[in-house]
Amino acid sequence: MKLSVRVRGEWFAVPCSRGNETIGWLGEEALRRYTRNKSGTVEHDSNKNVTEIEKVFEVRKTQGGAILDPADLIKSVLDDNEFVSVVLESDVSSPITGPVEVTYIPEQVPGSYILPNEYIHLDGSSLTADDLMRLGKGEYKIKVTTESWEKVDKARALLDCMVKENKTVYGVTTGFGKFARVVIEQEKLLELQKNLIRSHAAGVGPPLSPERTRMLLALRINVMAKGHSGMSRKSMGHFIDAFNASCLPWVPEKGTVGASGDLAPLSHLALGLMGEGKMWSPESGWGEAKYILESHGLKPVEFGAKEGLAAINGTQLITALGIEAVERAGTAARQGDVIAALTIDVLKGTTKAFDTDIHKLRPHKGQIQVARRLRSLLHSTIYPSEIAESHRFCDRVQDAYTLRCTPQVHGVVHDTVDFVKGVLTVEMNSATDNPMIFPDRGESISGGNFHGEYPAKALDYLAIGIHEIANMSERRTERLVNPALSELPPFLTSGGGLNSGFMIAHCTAAALVSENKTLCHPSSVDSLSTSAGTEDHVSMGGWSARKALMVVENVEQVLAIELLSACQAIEFLRPLKTTAPLEEVHKLVRTVVKSWDKDRFMAPDIEAVTKLLRSEQIWRTVKPFMDKYVELQIPDTPVCSPTSVKVTNGPPAKKRKSHK
Repeated sequence: MKLSVRVRGEWFAVPCSRGNETIGWLGEEALRRYTRNKSGTVEHDSNKNVTEIEKVFEVRKTQGGAILDPADLIKSVLDDNEFVSVVLESDVSSPITGPVEVTYIPEQVPGSYILPNEYIHLDGSSLTADDLMRLGKGEYKIKVTTESWEKVDKARALLDCMVKENKTVYGVTTGFGKFARVVIEQEKLLELQKNLIRSHAAGVGPPLSPERTRMLLALRINVMAKGHSGMSRKSMGHFIDAFNASCLPWVPEKGTVGASGDLAPLSHLALGLMGEGKMWSPESGWGEAKYILESHGLKPVEFGAKEGLAAINGTQLITALGIEAVERAGTAARQGDVIAALTIDVLKGTTKAFDTDIHKLRPHKGQIQVARRLRSLLHSTIYPSEIAESHRFCDRVQDAYTLRCTPQVHGVVHDTVDFVKGVLTVEMNSATDNPMIFPDRGESISGGNFHGEYPAKALDYLAIGIHEIANMSERRTERLVNPALSELPPFLTSGGGLNSGFMIAHCTAAALVSENKTLCHPSSVDSLSTSAGTEDHVSMGGWSARKALMVVENVEQVLAIELLSACQAIEFLRPLKTTAPLEEVHKLVRTVVKSWDKDRFMAPDIEAVTKLLRSEQIWRTVKPFMDKYVELQIPDTPVCSPTSVKVTNGPPAKKRKSHK
């Protein structure tokens, strides 16, 4: 029997004789191997028992963190080739300096994450939203361009010259905030930077996920690469090395007011790179930062003059979370158009409201775009719908607003997403720290680029905008489940009474939409004076970003409920079929969620379809059909609507000109 046992980020294969040894023996044996492996760096008297140097606090299963009883036999509680972690007494937080808990509990086993081999070159000016999302997912490592390194070196040389000449520079030779007039002695400048990081690491709440922490760290490196921060090449290299090794500090999500940027979260980021606080890596899970760095062959950063301030002044938390929010919002909005099309056909709506000429008379970009998408997905000469043909002679001439006005409402959401993405793209390629170093002018200038008002306002706008996709979606779901509006079985179940069908799924959608109405209240209209009146106007951008993400998540789930409802509803119209692209959507959904013939546990179905939406599979399924429609529709012909009304003996219609 063989077990993989980890001690402080290092793994050892420990053979056992059929598992007849105890868990206590396993812990001691792993500690012996760890100490022997460290004998080159740790003073160790071979005559002393290893437990006099370190003691085993407890042994845990790596996955799940279950504590194992030292007296139990290995074979009774562990399987062959299982992963185990040993927690040492020195890994336990002090009740004075930290929580009374073991912080070195792993959450991942080796091999589940593979470090990438490809690199993105950062220069402080050309990072895109897609680049940042992929960096967050761990798809790339980071390098800095040669030109950027030259800028970094020039700025640092100027700063070193200022320090040498005893110039008074804010945050370099002075205190911070209200202490800006307190001049610091030169021999204490390095202590000043350490004190800054430690005192400002005052965030609370759960930590950012590894993906979001990667984005935060990547943005901080991108700011430094602009060459106006005064960070040295050596210190900046510590940030890059930590990113490339995926060593990610514990960064609580709460605590920023978005004034001098995101001081608290960025301080936690810097604190971990100093070897203090907690840190995570794929190989080790959570642990003490100094041990995680050590296990990856990295050394803690030692900040020089201004470098601590250069590490924490800026809007990178707001921007990192904002980029995720706007990217996910765009994904949700695009697929919201597709889901709306499916619901419109299922509810036997008219497509005449999406006619090209109507939208030319109100030529908003997003509105025209959504109308074109709906035309490409619904009944046409290219993609006929049997459902649409079935009600050709009905007496309905127009639909409810949530069907008819989809281009007008969804359209402005798309325009909002584009606007916000533009603001955030500028923000993530901006120098947002203070003071700024200008080597060509030989100056250090204090300014206010750290203020988070731009991304804060934009993200409040994003929340308000993307919420309307859910607002419309929930109303369409109501029409699907309400027999008075749909002419379908109540709550989309054939055994009503015994079965409740989609009754409470719609209630969930209503609850999420109502929650969003509160979350859409803008946080950036608030301001509280901080830092003894020095920061007398703040953006509250951290909350703008966090709640924008919450709104987007709710939108995704509301759309998932509508999509589930529409796919269930269409089956009551069989054997009639909808258009080819929408039939493919139905087929895709049925690969993860089967049809409802009787009540069952619904939450997993909602989760499964939400994952489809987040991975953009709905969009990728219909995109080729939409592209083909646009390619063949030159010029774009009027919608072939079963409910259209046309005068046969009226004045002759003008022929459309072809615009090739």
